[in-house]
Amino acid sequence: MYGNITIVDGPGKDAPADDPVKLAEFEARIAAGEKIEPHDWMPAEYRRQLIRMIEQHAHSEIIGALPEGTWITRAPGFKRKMALMAKVQDEVGHAQLLYSAAETLGKPRERMLDDLINGRSKYSNVFNYPAFTWADTAVIAWLIDASAIINQVANSKGSYAPYCRALERICQEESFHLKYGYDNVVTLATGTPTQRTMVQEALNRWWRPIMHFFGPPDTASQHTEKLMRWKVKMASNDDMRQQFFNQYVPKIYELGLTVPDAELAKDPATGKWTYGDPDWDEFKRVINGDGPCNKERLAVRKTAEERGRWVREALARPREQQYVTPLS
Repeated sequence: MYGNITIVDGPGKDAPADDPVKLAEFEARIAAGEKIEPHDWMPAEYRRQLIRMIEQHAHSEIIGALPEGTWITRAPGFKRKMALMAKVQDEVGHAQLLYSAAETLGKPRERMLDDLINGRSKYSNVFNYPAFTWADTAVIAWLIDASAIINQVANSKGSYAPYCRALERICQEESFHLKYGYDNVVTLATGTPTQRTMVQEALNRWWRPIMHFFGPPDTASQHTEKLMRWKVKMASNDDMRQQFFNQYVPKIYELGLTVPDAELAKDPATGKWTYGDPDWDEFKRVINGDGPCNKERLAVRKTAEERGRWVREALARPREQQYVTPLS
C-alpha cells in the first residue's frame, strides 16, 4: 500500500480482469465528463497508463531542463541569463507537480526516479539532443515548448483530476516560456546575417526531433483508441502534429526562416499537411537509449540524486535535539 492506495505499476498479462459492473460504471462516468479522483475505483490498465504517462511527463520536465541549463552561464547578457534561469527553475517545478500527481496513483517518487536513472522509465526523446549554440535554446523554448503546450492543453481536459489540475498550472507557466522563446528567435532572425544563419541551423537540427515529439503515427499505436475513450489522451499523435503545423509553420515563414522538409505542404482539399519521413527508426533508437545525449542526461540526473541523498535523508529523520555545551 502507498497511503490508502495499492501500488499498481501495471496489470501484467496474468492480472485478473476488472469487475465488469464497476468497469461499466467507470466508463459511464467518463462518458458523462466526470473527473476521477485518486480514491475512486479505476481499471488497472487506466491506472497503469496514467502512471506511465504522468511519470514520463515528469521525467521529461526534469531532464528537459538540462540542455537549456547548460547555457545559463553563457547567455548573452544579464536579461537573457535571468530569464533562462527562471525558465529552468519552472521546468524543475513542473516535474515536482507531476511527480506529486503520479504519486496519487500509488507509485512512490523514489521508485519513479530510480526507474528513470536505471533506464526502466522513458522520457521525451527530444531531450536527448545537444544544444550547440544559443540559437538552439531559442528554438527549444519556442517550438518544443509550443509542441508541449499543444499536448498539455489537450490533456488538461482529461479524466484524471490531479493530472488536470497540475496541467492547468503548468500550461500557464509554459505560455510565458513560449513568449520568451519566440522573442529570442525573433531577435536572432531579424539580427545580423550571422545570427540569422545560426537560428536557421538550429531549426534545421531540431526539426526532426520536434516531429518525433508527438510520437509515432496513430497507425502504429496499439492503445490510442482505449486511452482516448477513457480520456487519458485527448488528442491523437497525428492530430497534435497537424495542429502544430497549422499554428507554427506560418510563423516560421513569417520570420523568413525555412522548414527543412522539401515535402512539407498543405493539401488545400483536405486541409491536412503532408511531410517527409521523420525517420521513425531514429525515434525508436533514441527512445531506447541510443541517442546523442542519452547517457549524458541520465549521468547528470544520477549524480544529482547521489549528491542530494543526504538532504533527503536528513529531511526524513525526526528532528534530533542538539545540545550545545555553554562556554565557561
